[in-house]
Amino acid sequence: MFGDLFGKLQEAQQKMQEGKARLANITVDGDAGDGDVKVTVNGNREIKGITIKEHLLNPDNKEELEDLLITALNRALKNAENAWESEMKGVAGGMLGGLGL
Repeated sequence: MFGDLFGKLQEAQQKMQEGKARLANITVDGDAGDGDVKVTVNGNREIKGITIKEHLLNPDNKEELEDLLITALNRALKNAENAWESEMKGVAGGMLGGLGL
């Protein structure tokens, strides 16, 4: 009985690792200011890139740039969170079925 449960837990751990590996290869974007600032993150919520339109690099646009960066980062991270939740929901569903629940 416990051996079977231990095996299922090991299988679940492996599926979680596989899910995290898949998420590392998924990228999502968040942008602000009609695309003036774009942030790319992977499904594990790691920032992979930031693109800023040149006109925002003027010192007079400092506050606007800061606001746009915050908005774009939050949007990208929210999109990554949605991808993560979707992936983990699939993994959890597979685990629960495998545990006979």
